[in-house]
Amino acid sequence: MYPNLLVVDKERGGKFDALNCGLNFAQYPYVCTVDADTVLEVDSLLRLGRKILESEVPVLALGGVVRVLNGVKLEESKVSSIELPKKALPIFQIVEYIRGFLFGRLGWEKLNGTLILSGAFSFFNKDALLQVGGFKNFTVTEDFEIVVRLHKHFREKKEDYYIGFLPDPVCWTEVPETLGELSKQRRRWHLGLLQTLWLYKGMFFNPKYGRIGCLVMPFYLFEAVGAVVETLGYPIVFLCYFLGILSFEFLVLFLILAIGYGIFLSVGGIFLEEMSFKRYPRWSHVLRLLLYGIAENLGYRQMTSFFRVEATLQFLLGYKKWEIVKKAKVYN
Repeated sequence: MYPNLLVVDKERGGKFDALNCGLNFAQYPYVCTVDADTVLEVDSLLRLGRKILESEVPVLALGGVVRVLNGVKLEESKVSSIELPKKALPIFQIVEYIRGFLFGRLGWEKLNGTLILSGAFSFFNKDALLQVGGFKNFTVTEDFEIVVRLHKHFREKKEDYYIGFLPDPVCWTEVPETLGELSKQRRRWHLGLLQTLWLYKGMFFNPKYGRIGCLVMPFYLFEAVGAVVETLGYPIVFLCYFLGILSFEFLVLFLILAIGYGIFLSVGGIFLEEMSFKRYPRWSHVLRLLLYGIAENLGYRQMTSFFRVEATLQFLLGYKKWEIVKKAKVYN
């Protein structure tokens, strides 16, 4: 049925090993890494290919937008109808993904500082991957580590290159629908972030690595530590209030700033997303997302921060195990 499809049957050796196996069998200059629970939109690869053709310097890696597949209807492995999930937890993640990709990755792209590409959907220059030794199991997030390694290698060689993010190629991927599976996923993400930053600590504030070492990596370190600060900040402020150290007015102002800023980013991200790309066709979808964008900051965000604190403790204790997230088939 698919004459150009080659399926390789091999012993289980981890995700990095499977990626390297595919890399060795690949016959073209670029390879695309896609998770098994991910569906690409029809023109996603064409949009990435166009960027490669238009670029004046060699393109080493590209990433696109990841959207939540839960609730989406498929026909012949293609998205036929976009619906919101019935459960609350996946909708919170929709809001989170919209904000993260719009303000985070697109923002760094404008500064030519892309450091993270989603393992669910990434495009790599095959020769560049082979130059740096392919995918490794140094961390539990091989997708993040390989991008940092590419930056390091080609900065040291003083060669021009481009690693970037595009806002229009889209893939749809399943997200956890239970708190237990969500906690495993977020702990692994944050543990991999900390492991990678520690592995490449020599790049921090090193002029040899340009804005990647002097700006982007310190920012992600600040973000990693920020999870601990945010999680501990709430109980400490309330404790200080009850001990009489802080006034009621300061407590209220703190809550307004902490929660209000998050609401502003979430709601603003949803508005900008829909104005630019109109992924969700109905106004009822947008309204529901806006409501969840508000509610997200009243428990969900604090919960995911706590998961990242757990990952920080795992890192300090030398934990290196990959927590496997089990997902059910959640699309139609």
